[in-house]
Amino acid sequence: MSKKRVEVAVGVIMRQQQVFVCLRNQAQHQGGLWEFPGGKIEPGESVFHALQRELKEEVAIDIASSTELMRIEHDYGDKSVCLHIHSVTEFSGEPHGAEGQASKWVAIAALHELDFPAANVAIVEKLQQG
Repeated sequence: MSKKRVEVAVGVIMRQQQVFVCLRNQAQHQGGLWEFPGGKIEPGESVFHALQRELKEEVAIDIASSTELMRIEHDYGDKSVCLHIHSVTEFSGEPHGAEGQASKWVAIAALHELDFPAANVAIVEKLQQG
């Protein structure tokens, strides 16, 4: 039986040396941990279009553009993920937890103080290295 592989578009929403993060619902995979918002890429969908759709749904912003930051492949044991991480600095609207999830702006220098899923640790490290 092959393990489920999920392609995910992740948005690192940045403004003035701060990053917007959301708390994963307890019922979700990796629930109770902080994350950079985003979601599954649908078949035939580009990373940018998935990011536009997911960030509109999750944090109620419209993104004008994104820049590829990095890509991470991670195996959680029960499933593997391929995270297509993009930085987002051009957007309209004020991000908030549009699905009722806790959310906040965090200084890049303080990101390591939050608990993230294992696959997100490399994103925090890259952001803090500048």
